[in-house]
Amino acid sequence: MKFKQINIPPVPAVLLAIISVQSGAAIAKGLFPILGAAATASLRIGISALILIAVYRPNFFKINAKQWKLVIPYGLSLGAMNLIFYFSIERIPIGLAVTLEFIGPLLLAVFGSKRRIDFFWVLLAAIGIALIAPWTNHGIDPLGILFALIAGGLWATYIVLGGKISKIMKGGDAVATGMVFASLLIVPFGIGGNGFSQLTPGLFSLGLALALLSSAIPFTLEMKALGQLPARTFSILMSLEPAAASLCALVFIQEKLSFNEILAVAFVVIASAGSTLSSRQTA
Repeated sequence: MKFKQINIPPVPAVLLAIISVQSGAAIAKGLFPILGAAATASLRIGISALILIAVYRPNFFKINAKQWKLVIPYGLSLGAMNLIFYFSIERIPIGLAVTLEFIGPLLLAVFGSKRRIDFFWVLLAAIGIALIAPWTNHGIDPLGILFALIAGGLWATYIVLGGKISKIMKGGDAVATGMVFASLLIVPFGIGGNGFSQLTPGLFSLGLALALLSSAIPFTLEMKALGQLPARTFSILMSLEPAAASLCALVFIQEKLSFNEILAVAFVVIASAGSTLSSRQTA
């Protein structure tokens, strides 16, 4: 018997996905010094694929050509986004990486907008991002910045493809199938980097928690939301990611928020709420 999906409204689904991802990021940070970025990403995506296949049991033989043409690039963009983002946070602070990565979804929100009020919400989100980014931090690795920007472009691609595939394929089946192709792309990097040689049962259990929190749970929630929200609205809601990253840093590694970061949280929350309310009024 297949897993029965819980009916969660799209906006709470996105918010839960954000909390889940940032909780998983705290686990990933602990694995990085031992396994490295490539092996950590491979462990996360590989276990996630196995979990999602076991839960949703997609029938690959029933997937038609139109669905394959979307689910394959969806999975590849998902895998590449996560691998390159992990390469980024190996070199630069995670707050800066998340902030730079969000440029992709933010640009998607701008180009997809048709009303003046939408530009106002995007502007508020952009101000929040500017405030939360540690622009005064000198000696930032330029390669880390480049990786974060590339991950942002892949994030925008993931949003667009996820929105399209959610219209023609069940969310759980799409995420599970896409995760298979994500694994095929990035697991070889983990094997080639020899990070798995350091793997222990304890580290594997952390990898399992990472897979659930950072991939299996949030990607399923996001797929559900993408099927019900415009890509533009989803992108602005995801502007909570930089703020959530800073809040999780306070909880998990006791990093206190500065005044600018508190302002950033306020701006992105207002932008997200405003986007959601204006979207409802349009509907």
